[in-house]
Amino acid sequence: MQSALHITTTIQPGNKIELQIPDGGIGDTVEVFVILADKATTPPPIRQSILATIDTIHSQQPSRTAAEIEQQIQEARDGWEN
Repeated sequence: MQSALHITTTIQPGNKIELQIPDGGIGDTVEVFVILADKATTPPPIRQSILATIDTIHSQQPSRTAAEIEQQIQEARDGWEN
């Protein structure tokens, strides 16, 4: 029965990759398939602090007073009674 391994590695200088096969023996024949990751679909993760995230959310939404929020809630409640 054939075995398969999924190994992730990085390209080294000179466009070379290195693989370490855990159960391979010297002289064994292996087949290697290389699938290059699509750079457009794998962007690096964006990391920012939670405070920066909250600031971003607040900047994307209009600022409302407590009275405006209460009025919106009351209008929604009034709509439930109809």
